[in-house]
Amino acid sequence: MHVAIILILVALGSVAFHIWSPFWWTEIASNWGYVDGTIILTFWITGLVFVAVLLFTAYCVIRFRHREGRKAEYEPENSKLEWWLTILTTVGVAGMLAPGLFVWHQFISVPEGADEVEAMGYQWGWGFRFPGKDGVLGKTDARNITADNTFGLNPDDPNGQDDIIVDDTDVQLPLGRPVKMLLRSIDVLHDFYVPQFRAKMDMIPGSVTYFWVEPTRTGTFDILCFELCGTGHYAMRGQVTVAEEADFQAWLDEQPTFGEIMAEARRNAEQESDVAMQARETAPAK
Repeated sequence: MHVAIILILVALGSVAFHIWSPFWWTEIASNWGYVDGTIILTFWITGLVFVAVLLFTAYCVIRFRHREGRKAEYEPENSKLEWWLTILTTVGVAGMLAPGLFVWHQFISVPEGADEVEAMGYQWGWGFRFPGKDGVLGKTDARNITADNTFGLNPDDPNGQDDIIVDDTDVQLPLGRPVKMLLRSIDVLHDFYVPQFRAKMDMIPGSVTYFWVEPTRTGTFDILCFELCGTGHYAMRGQVTVAEEADFQAWLDEQPTFGEIMAEARRNAEQESDVAMQARETAPAK
């Protein structure tokens, strides 16, 4: 009897903890409330099955407990029970998968006119790239990556000269505008995740993955790497600030373009070359 009581208490305690739990999601700040709805539906289905199994087990413990003179029966086949289990399992699995497939289709179906922003992951930080005035991101190649050209842009591609480079872990996005996040990694697997956006996606070296999101309220939210990527994984954090259009544009105008960064790199290289040459000329002869 005590085993049955424990099973019943586990079932009731699980339901009570779900209802009054202090642990819940952060507030949502994007259009992906569908994700929350899908997870809640999954909780309901799996929770009902979990409680039903516990209560059924408790019933069996009581109903078929040992009694003098009772003999156990062996019934290896029960086609009726098997059909019921098959049908109920199929309905339950379909109830969990179908909404997820619907939300996934929305997640990767980018609306026309969405802004494009590229996020670059590396051990252990972030970088971001916005299209310039032409509205087109320049072509990239991992073989072009240098200390100055951190995104590996093709210096001969005219579309990339006005690309805006944010060599920082903090970035801004405009409020109320759909944004297609293009995701790249230059070393190992990473995962771009903003909990308040309910949006995450793996970043795979050699590939470009993406999702889209529409921020729905202003604020500053954490960017996390949600894929174990090495010893510094815990520190791979950043922040995304959702700002009004005017504030976002003012911030964007302060960021350097790829052309400006490369021009400054060339000037620095020329200055270093001149200093080195002057040092050789003034050095005493041996």
